[in-house]
Amino acid sequence: MWNLLVQTFTWWNGQTMGTRFATWRFGKRVGEDEFGNVYYEGGMSSYGLPKRWVIYKGYAEASAIPPGWHGWMHHRTDVPPSKENYVAKEWQKPHRPNHTGSPQAYRPPGSIAVPGERPRVTGDYDAWTPGNLDGSTGRSQDPAFGHN
Repeated sequence: MWNLLVQTFTWWNGQTMGTRFATWRFGKRVGEDEFGNVYYEGGMSSYGLPKRWVIYKGYAEASAIPPGWHGWMHHRTDVPPSKENYVAKEWQKPHRPNHTGSPQAYRPPGSIAVPGERPRVTGDYDAWTPGNLDGSTGRSQDPAFGHN
């Protein structure tokens, strides 16, 4: 019962009942990526191009589509990655979804989101003191401010 309610009223964690029916009725499975997302094609759009869609494994997150499949989804190529013999170059990193807002998000050293003590500032930084624009005279040495 719970699965029926989830599929009826949510779109972000799999397919809805409407998408399930349309996929069953019109979709032709084209392939699956390394994340378990399944890609379909079927029918024609109003632009005269075949309709293409993805059923995500887990939450619907567009950045979870690898580059090759992204190109196929947006009609940059007619050959899906599942039918190509593509081998990644040694300098190419594997695709990772965008983790912004999640515990896996990148946090640079010194970020307030990184636990622990922040590293000390190096010698190339001088803290600004209010009322003391250049650190000594109270006047800027920049000609853009109008004084020398």
